[in-house]
Amino acid sequence: MLNSRWFLEITSDTEVNMHALEEVIYSSRTKYQKLEILRLGRFGKSLILDGKMQSAEADEFIYHECLVHPVLLAHGDPRNVLIAGGGEGATIREVLRWPTVEKVYMVDLDREVVEVCKQYMPEWHKGAFNDSRVKVFYEDARKFIAEASEKFDVIILDLPEPMEAGPAIMLYTEEFYKEVANHLTPGGVMVTQATTVSIINCDAFAIIYKTISEVFKVVRPYWTAVPSFYTPWGFVFASNGKDPKGLDVGEIKERLTKIDGALKFYNPEIHLALFAIPEYLKDILEKETRVNRDSSPISFY
Repeated sequence: MLNSRWFLEITSDTEVNMHALEEVIYSSRTKYQKLEILRLGRFGKSLILDGKMQSAEADEFIYHECLVHPVLLAHGDPRNVLIAGGGEGATIREVLRWPTVEKVYMVDLDREVVEVCKQYMPEWHKGAFNDSRVKVFYEDARKFIAEASEKFDVIILDLPEPMEAGPAIMLYTEEFYKEVANHLTPGGVMVTQATTVSIINCDAFAIIYKTISEVFKVVRPYWTAVPSFYTPWGFVFASNGKDPKGLDVGEIKERLTKIDGALKFYNPEIHLALFAIPEYLKDILEKETRVNRDSSPISFY
């Protein structure tokens, strides 16, 4: 007999994930979303937003290393970086491993999420918020980017999933990606988390890929397995020139020698594997015609 309380994450109208609920560390409804920090079974401390798993102590390094390092490595000489979202601070943590980085702006709409993560999730940020290169802005990322007077070598979109009435619904549209493109330096690159690439639920990934392809010349989908997400997870890299698939193992090894500290997941072999796309997904991406636009933003949940 099961003798536990359970946290249920509803992933679709036909699937749920169940986690043993060991402890409620923090729970509130912020101005924008439901915020929970829970201790869940073998995954440990976990950040939950609007009922969706965002990050788990046991494997957050897989997600964050795969989000950050391919795009910075593809750029080659990142100096100023903008992060949209990323309230736990782990994305900043990984960006700061690159000694060339001189400035990191993080823009997050929800101040409470950031402040709570600072207090309750030090394992994620490891003091990154206190680095002199980092500046945090509490405002809408789209507005911030549109009004920014400067351009960035790298823009990382570490956003919640695009749910109806959620805070990120307008951060996956063609118009937004055009603003991102307009605020990259020559040779600049961007990446976004892009939801699941599961064969049973990859419409969102395909639409995000198609939408970004309307804006950028080089668009590279990639993916990895993040156990706490219970589904393979997708990302999309984009630029108007630089290509992470154009690097060989020797170049990747040489560039990775520049970063501070040891990585736990990402390495040259993983880099090449990330961009290997299964045949079913190639077929879905090729056939997708829908483009996500401001006039009719698509809610994927």
